[in-house]
Amino acid sequence: MAIPLSPYRLKKAREAYNYFNIFNAVSWNLLVGIVITLFALRLGASSTFIGLLGASAYLAHFMLPVGKLFASRFSIIGIFSTTWILRSISMIFAAIAPFFDYAGYRSTALLFIMIGIFSFHTLRGIGMIGNNPVINFLASGPDRGSYMTQIQITNSIIGMSVSFLVAMILGFDPPIFVFSILLIAGVVTGIISGIAMKKVPEPPRVENAKKRSFPGIFKEAFSQDALRHFLAILFLVALVSGVTRTFVVVYAREVFGHNDGLISLYSVFGGLGFLMVGLIVKFLVDRLGAKPLFWVSVITGLISLLPVIFFPASALENVTGTILLMVFVFFMLNFGFLGSEGIAQTYFMGLIPPEKMLDMSILYFFIFGIAGAGGTFLSGLFLDFLHFIGVSPFISFKILFGIMITLIIITLAMQKKMKPLGSLPLRNALEVIFSARDLRAISILDKLDKAQDSKEEEVLIGALHDTPSPLVIDGLLDRTRSPRLATRLESVRALEKLETLSKNAEKVLIDDVVNNPYTTAYISARILGNQNCKDAIPLLREFAVSNDYMLAGEALIALARMNDEDFRQEIERIILNTENPRLKIMGAEALGIYRNAHSIPVLFDILRGKNPPLYLRDEVVLAISAILDTQGKFYKILVRYMANNSHALMLANDEVEFTVEYINNILSKKKTSKNKLLKNRISLVMSFAETFHKVVNSYIKDKDGVEISQWILELPDGSKTSEYIKQVFSETAVDEDLSADDCLRLLIVHWAAQELRVWAAITS
Repeated sequence: MAIPLSPYRLKKAREAYNYFNIFNAVSWNLLVGIVITLFALRLGASSTFIGLLGASAYLAHFMLPVGKLFASRFSIIGIFSTTWILRSISMIFAAIAPFFDYAGYRSTALLFIMIGIFSFHTLRGIGMIGNNPVINFLASGPDRGSYMTQIQITNSIIGMSVSFLVAMILGFDPPIFVFSILLIAGVVTGIISGIAMKKVPEPPRVENAKKRSFPGIFKEAFSQDALRHFLAILFLVALVSGVTRTFVVVYAREVFGHNDGLISLYSVFGGLGFLMVGLIVKFLVDRLGAKPLFWVSVITGLISLLPVIFFPASALENVTGTILLMVFVFFMLNFGFLGSEGIAQTYFMGLIPPEKMLDMSILYFFIFGIAGAGGTFLSGLFLDFLHFIGVSPFISFKILFGIMITLIIITLAMQKKMKPLGSLPLRNALEVIFSARDLRAISILDKLDKAQDSKEEEVLIGALHDTPSPLVIDGLLDRTRSPRLATRLESVRALEKLETLSKNAEKVLIDDVVNNPYTTAYISARILGNQNCKDAIPLLREFAVSNDYMLAGEALIALARMNDEDFRQEIERIILNTENPRLKIMGAEALGIYRNAHSIPVLFDILRGKNPPLYLRDEVVLAISAILDTQGKFYKILVRYMANNSHALMLANDEVEFTVEYINNILSKKKTSKNKLLKNRISLVMSFAETFHKVVNSYIKDKDGVEISQWILELPDGSKTSEYIKQVFSETAVDEDLSADDCLRLLIVHWAAQELRVWAAITS
């Protein structure tokens, strides 16, 4: 196994590659970007020639087997740098073409352009054997997609800058020798990039790698369903991308008659589109995965072609309209198809194991080359054929782009079967893209990855706590292993805010419960309960008797939330035996969550204990109200009582008056009913309501529970649970120890009032 670079060496290696990438991007845009197409058109090249010129760019992909042969004997970096220098020098053929045109040999000038371009791409193809291994080597780590996209962003920024410069130069309709100057500048920067490549570390060679023939590589690749399916999609995307981006320049010139400077300016907007998609992909690819972003890019490419199809002939003379159309098309084409090409490479590297990367990269570029070369060359012939039979350029391009739209629709239909590779489904990815919360969470996580110290980490993790998103789970899990307690604590707290957790997250939380008592274990136990993690039940049972009382208490509540009924009686035993008030409170809360009436006597036993603190008594009463399913309403009564302890009788009378008024409202109109049975029932309810005030007043004011005890027993029979509670509360009302507690007496009155209202509602 290859040893990865240390963080410092990886940083230095990336710096060296970035230096190469800058000069390479300048060279590319000056030598074989839009400049060479405009140069050929200036010399009167036909659509077939332009198609052949575009196809030559894909010639490089067919030279990869030659590069592989060299790679078996020489270093990859050596091959890369040498071919990059030679390819730049070969463009001198194109740079001297204006001299032949000046001498009257225009065909020879075009021939020299073609020689230069073919030589350039032949040498580039040999050197490209090192492209994927080098990038794969430098893009190791969790930021693989982000780093690869950063390379594309650099290329797009430089492409925009060079295109703007070229637009300014060509906008003044300069003599054709200006193209020679631009090409010579491209040669120089290309040589510098080749020299810079020598400073990049040699990527590791795969030990004991099987030597595969080219047919063998094809056979292996196409025997794998996922790879075969992806290569078919890649073929269609590369074909459409190559054709549209090559001939959109010819479209602007032949259909609208725009000059070189204006077309160069359009390429600035094309570079802006590439930059925009690069920034978006860099921001999202490591969180969403490559597949959904590939979908979005291809759909954007499809949208970019629609205006060409529907642009009306009546608008051809509208200069402003045609310029806006071309700005939109250039921007969206590059956003969509260059974006999809870049994401396709990211997806491919995730699909292929490292030991097969060199061989499969040859296949990748070979497919790419066949699609691009065949598509552009045949499209050039097709356009010339349409011109030959008298079809106007305006209609010709509608037909060509219509065919491309059809191919893209086929591609979109095929993408459903792409292997996800851990990506989010398209629908979920779109929800993230249009969710301000998720985007903010991703932004914070990106800053967290660049945090310089633990204090900064703590602040950013705190921000994630306030911006819960499932996309940040993996980043937070990494921080739960931090050597600093504050960082671990904030990370686990942030996980608590998430609605759902992955299986990996649940495992990390279980490990935290085991390994970090007295620190973060209690929070992890709480999260496991809230997330209903059944796998944690045996572990939580074990830690319910931990010396870490916070962990033990959260374990009790977690088991209750997961309705572990078999452990309920053990919780009752624990809270009766412990002397820790906090553990008693948490155990009482757990019993309230179970809502099993048979736990009420246990809670009464806590109140009978020796001088239980007031805060414990209040919590126990609230737990009983939870079992009664009245906690929401009773809590308000308890809060008002806590504000003024002298209001117990007033609050109890409020319950009585509300209940009596409620009964009168629903039963008063039915007292005259001719149904004798109903009249008897109503009369019985009314009599209970009339005596309710008296028994409550005696119970609350005089602390005499005999009358209300009897009143409770005489309530009509209900469910088994209700009957059990009646029996327990009837006994409690006459218990001198328990009757001293105002809160408990208020709860019994509140429950009795509710039972009376329910009885009245049933009777009506």
